[in-house]
Amino acid sequence: MHAFSAHNPNSSTFLLTGFPGLEGEYSWLSIPFSCIYMMVLSGNCLVLCVIHTEPSLREPMFYFLAILGLTDLCMGLCTVHTVLGILWGLSQEISLDACIAQTFFIHGFSGIESGVLLAMAFDRFTAICNPLRYTSILTNVRIMKIGLGMLFRSFVFIMASIIRLKLFHYCHSHVLSHSFCLHQDLLRLACSDIRFNSFYALALVICMLLFDSVLIIISYMLILHSVLAIASREEWLKPLQTCVSHVCAVLVIYIPIIGLTMVHHFGKHLSPVVQVLMGNIYIIFPPLMNPIIYSVKMQQICVRIQR
Repeated sequence: MHAFSAHNPNSSTFLLTGFPGLEGEYSWLSIPFSCIYMMVLSGNCLVLCVIHTEPSLREPMFYFLAILGLTDLCMGLCTVHTVLGILWGLSQEISLDACIAQTFFIHGFSGIESGVLLAMAFDRFTAICNPLRYTSILTNVRIMKIGLGMLFRSFVFIMASIIRLKLFHYCHSHVLSHSFCLHQDLLRLACSDIRFNSFYALALVICMLLFDSVLIIISYMLILHSVLAIASREEWLKPLQTCVSHVCAVLVIYIPIIGLTMVHHFGKHLSPVVQVLMGNIYIIFPPLMNPIIYSVKMQQICVRIQR
């Protein structure tokens, strides 16, 4: 059945890639991956539970943190069944419809993650540079509008390219490069005209990830300019410490994205294991690390978890 799916161009089933050359070690590899996914699900659920049950955390910063935790939780749920399904020996096959749905949610939640980081940068900028108007600027209504805007931007804008994936003719080997489905991976297997999807996806990446990262950098430049104008070192050190968690979250999300992009474009000569490993880091590492970062670096979250 695997051979049929992998080589029959008329098949609507794709073959996911585990770790090439390590097939005999899947039973052992499943142990750390299962533990990682358990930590992703439990860690983000714990942060969400703390924010929901603690009245003192009803602040804009924690609302954005809750959105980030919910996004990371959904990202883990999107991929756990295919990654562990391969390692547990359940199935390496995935239908075209299921693959397109997984692609839609993975890229959609990635866009939300980037948008949340931008919103959190704006939150820190407002709190540090304009503290007297902080509560009047970031009202509950405005936070709700920001959240709806992130949802619209992340999911509605990618619909055009995702719908076209269903219309393509896939005549290549039907073997995907990762343990989950990505837009660029499906384009690689298509024999139809993919120019619209390629250019549209590139434009989305530029408008979303690049635009967000530039605005985040600008916001921190303004924060540094405002903080360093304070005479006392003790006075400017405290506000900067509140930004440490957000800076770590930015690095945790953007470094794997940049690494995976570099591997896909310039790492053709590298072992397939490297691509698979970078893909799993891109999917699992941010949802795993974000709850740890905010639990350790934010005193309010840390105290509530200990209680």
